[in-house]
Amino acid sequence: MFKGNPLRRRQYIGSLVGIALGVVAYILLPLKAIEDFLSLGPMNTGHEDLSCTACHTPAKGNVFQQIQANVAHAVGARKSGVDFGTHNVDNKKCLECHDRPNDRHPTHRFLETRFQDEIAEIDATQCETCHREHNDTRVVLPDAKFCVTCHHDLEVINDPLDVPHSKLIKDEQWSTCLQCHDFHGNHIYEVAEKMKDTIPIKHIQAYLKGGKDPFSKKKKYVPLSEEEWSKINKKYKK
Repeated sequence: MFKGNPLRRRQYIGSLVGIALGVVAYILLPLKAIEDFLSLGPMNTGHEDLSCTACHTPAKGNVFQQIQANVAHAVGARKSGVDFGTHNVDNKKCLECHDRPNDRHPTHRFLETRFQDEIAEIDATQCETCHREHNDTRVVLPDAKFCVTCHHDLEVINDPLDVPHSKLIKDEQWSTCLQCHDFHGNHIYEVAEKMKDTIPIKHIQAYLKGGKDPFSKKKKYVPLSEEEWSKINKKYKK
């Protein structure tokens, strides 16, 4: 067929190999069994049963349209680019399941100008700053002392604790904050008034790394399961 033209022959073989690999990838990549091999790392605590598509939803348009839009953006013919392949997993995606009206530290609060210095240290405007996925944990920060970033000048009136907050702050005991206070305020439990009755720091550290919840099994708002969100999403699309 390509006698006397080895270049054409190699191009033909290369095309067939490319098509074959494309067909195999198209068939295999969507399979649930192959997700563990494609993942950047183990799922975080509580997300073990989620599928990739629960967070990585398909972006709008086909591959050609996405490439065309991003090329147009690169040359200045379009104001913004578009997500390629799947939508970016950002705060909006996280809050589809974890949005709580009682959140003590909602990410949007830290967009206020008064928090600009704190954000330069810890970007609390982004869920993934603390809860970065595929790390087999709950919180990726190295320790439980992050409260100091915003509460270094805290003053408590009518302090109920037997060891005053002022002393804890003076002694830089910032790891003790989470021994009493649930960061997002979603657990239902009774806060201790004596330091000896607070949650031991080793239990807090284990919890942040993905261990047992030391605060309470009861919560005010429970995150939606993938099945529940899928039903809502399908109904919304209709």
